Amino acid sequence: MRILLPTGAATEEAVRKAAAGYDAEVIVTGEIASFLTPHTLHTLIRNGKFDLVLVPGMCTASFEQVERETGVPVYRGPRHAADLELILPMVGRITLSRTIPADDFLAATREGEALERISLNEAEADPDCLIRGVKIGGGSRMKVLAEIMDAHRCGDIREKVVGYFEAGADIVDLGFGFDAQPEDVSRVFTTLDGIDRPLAVDTQDPDLIQAALGRADLILSLNEQNIPVIGEAVAKAGVGAVIIPGRNPLWENITAAREAGIGCIIADPLLQPVGSGFVQSLKNFPGPDYGYPLFFGAGNVVELFDADSVGINALLAGAAMEIGAAIIFTSEHSDKTRGSIREMQRATRMMVLAKDRPYPKDLGIDLLSLKEKRRRREPPLEYERIVHARRMPEEITYDPKGNFRIGIEGETIVAVIRGRAVAGERWQDLLYSLISNGDVSLLAHAGYLGRELSKAELAIRYGRSFEQDGKF
Repeated sequence: MRILLPTGAATEEAVRKAAAGYDAEVIVTGEIASFLTPHTLHTLIRNGKFDLVLVPGMCTASFEQVERETGVPVYRGPRHAADLELILPMVGRITLSRTIPADDFLAATREGEALERISLNEAEADPDCLIRGVKIGGGSRMKVLAEIMDAHRCGDIREKVVGYFEAGADIVDLGFGFDAQPEDVSRVFTTLDGIDRPLAVDTQDPDLIQAALGRADLILSLNEQNIPVIGEAVAKAGVGAVIIPGRNPLWENITAAREAGIGCIIADPLLQPVGSGFVQSLKNFPGPDYGYPLFFGAGNVVELFDADSVGINALLAGAAMEIGAAIIFTSEHSDKTRGSIREMQRATRMMVLAKDRPYPKDLGIDLLSLKEKRRRREPPLEYERIVHARRMPEEITYDPKGNFRIGIEGETIVAVIRGRAVAGERWQDLLYSLISNGDVSLLAHAGYLGRELSKAELAIRYGRSFEQDGKF
């Protein structure tokens, strides 16, 4: 298969290096690869004999008519020339996209295939038990249980529960503190009527557990103190229970729960935070052949660790997979753990794909947020002379059109001027609208707005605070 690879002078060396060993012709069409025009490409194809064309992924022109007139398929290559060596081996084996850059297209394809494998694994898994139709243990995917602490004091409890499920929770756990009363528990669960997803109640108070049994699907937690009081009622309700050690060891409390008639028993050896016996507590987990699904309290570790949650959640999910955990606990109690549900949901799916591999890498999905898996090495810039930037004056020249107040509301960027707000999700859309509306008259002001709006978008993407004129 003879391939035409049009490129720019700036990326010629990288493209020729990637094309070595292939039946490919590299032709420089100008200084910048992305400026390739349909007319130029049409001429190149007519002057040669090619079976396929791979245009630079950053090209914005449509080559549909060129393909129609020449009969030669034209596909998008990668956005960066440095990635071409990863794409060329796949040409002819898979059909690339005519509109989406090859690196983006292949990433989406690999992710789709990975998610399909996860769904197939879940469909074929034979669980240890079911919690409102959700498979627990037995080779099924590790389920994410997300906790809402002090649910009886949460004014928007229904919205929050729905939001947790949308973020990827398989089970939402409603915690009730020592000040909660049975009527509080009943009220909260009544508020959630119509949500046909697994809900758990988190309390060791028998009276509060009793109040939840009409709707709760899982009880956290039972031990030697409350099993004699509430164990038979839990069994009669047909719900699952997480069993923990107390004064008695875990196995004794599991035996008591089984004798009370509880069918779906989940064992929690209790994971301790780092610095308080984390490694020792890992030793208490019996492993995947224990005979009962295991509960892994990762959220207790993450909340008590001042470090970014993404990597910690991924590592803890890996540890939970190795010991055979069926349910992994997470929470978003603090600002620093916002996003943990999505992170843990992603991590549990990665662990499904990693089961037959020595390492959880090259899975098709990942949890890389800020760091890159592979840095690109772009060609150096070429210029004849350099002028060093001058320091911007401290004195500000205000735009006669007025000043903006920029902020974020949920997932939206908002820019306010003279009582009128412009809102959107992408910084460039807001900047374009503000300029088009005639609200900006100075180039320096436009540059300032671009910087602040971009900061606002990054704050939303990474769950950080936004302060206009402040550091990101």
